[in-house]
Amino acid sequence: MIQTPNSVGKMSSSWSFEVDSLAPTAPLFVAAFADWHNLGPKLIPDIITGITILSGNCSPGSIRRINFSPAVPFGFVKERLDSIDREKLEMKITIMEGGDLGKKMKSASSHFKVNPRGSGSTVKWVLTHEVIPGADISGNFQLCKEGFARSIKAVEEYLLTNPHTYA
Repeated sequence: MIQTPNSVGKMSSSWSFEVDSLAPTAPLFVAAFADWHNLGPKLIPDIITGITILSGNCSPGSIRRINFSPAVPFGFVKERLDSIDREKLEMKITIMEGGDLGKKMKSASSHFKVNPRGSGSTVKWVLTHEVIPGADISGNFQLCKEGFARSIKAVEEYLLTNPHTYA
C-alpha cells in the first residue's frame, strides 16, 4: 500500500491489483469497462443485480449506480465516470455514494488500465482512498480484489466464447 498526502494535507492511501487475461486488450476494455453497465449484470448476476445510468451517456461526467446482491457487504455504489480513453484503454471513476463511503472511507477513486500481454491482456486497478480515522477496511481489500478478478475472468470467458462481440 502506498500512502501519499492529498491536496489538503490529509493522508490518502492507494493499492494496486493486476489480473492477467487471455482476452485481447481492446475487446476486454470495452466489455469490462465501457459497456460494463450492460454486460456485468448478465455475467455475474449473483454479485451485480443491476446497473443504472443515472445521468449522461457513459462519457466523462456520467453517473451510474451499481446494485449488488447480498453476497457483497454493501447494497450499492454510485460512481462518476471521470475519464475514459478508448485509445489508451484506461478509465477513471470516483465513488460518490454507497459502499463504505461515509462509513469507513471519506473518499475513493479508481483507475483502470488494460495493457497488452502476449496475445492477451493485463488489467491493472489502482484504488486511491482516504480512510475515516479509526475505521478498519483491511478485510474489504481481499473481497474487492476477489470480486474484481472474478469480473475480469467472467469477461474473459465471455469474449473467448463469443470472439466477434466487442471486436
